[in-house]
Amino acid sequence: MTDIAPWDIEGTLALGASHPVGRYRHDLTTGLWWWSDETYRIHGFEPREVVPTTELILAHKHPDDRARVSQVLRHACATGEPFSSVHRIMDAHGDERTLAVVGEGRTDLTGAVCELVGYFTDVTPAVARIADVRATASIRASAAHRATIEQAKGVVMCALRTDLDGAFQWLREASNHSNLPLREISARVVALAGSGNGDMRQIAETMADLLTNRSERRMR
Repeated sequence: MTDIAPWDIEGTLALGASHPVGRYRHDLTTGLWWWSDETYRIHGFEPREVVPTTELILAHKHPDDRARVSQVLRHACATGEPFSSVHRIMDAHGDERTLAVVGEGRTDLTGAVCELVGYFTDVTPAVARIADVRATASIRASAAHRATIEQAKGVVMCALRTDLDGAFQWLREASNHSNLPLREISARVVALAGSGNGDMRQIAETMADLLTNRSERRMR
């Protein structure tokens, strides 16, 4: 069974950084858990500071991930199938961490699943880097859109002989009239200025076509 959310486990673990890894073993006959020292630290404890139990483990899962992790655990105990999960926990200090967990069941002589064994990997820094990359890309895209809109304002100001507020109002009206995002209307206006050889009268006429619905082809 594989339960991979919200990040792809292989992609997360392949980022090249060194991640803290701890081992665990869960005896299904007695219900006892064994944690390596690093597993304690991953959960915010000193080694053997607490006795690990299923209840303790689930209590530290992020509330939004707890039910999903509990389901993964129940399925693994029942089937012994290899499993993996990426989910969040709240450690003993109240800090949120993201763990990648892998494991599998072992069977006794009768073929019954008798224990689960596997690894906890703390991928919190890697997830933070992924978030930073996405945020940076979003900021860059937003900045590019703003730059295009500002350029379009300048074109409208020159073509229609209006002020900055009037240019922005024209772009908004064109956006509403054509049912296109403001950034796309702005990009078309900028492209039109680039192909109009500086003929502001022609540019103004073509821009007017957009509002009167005579033609959109010149804006494409």
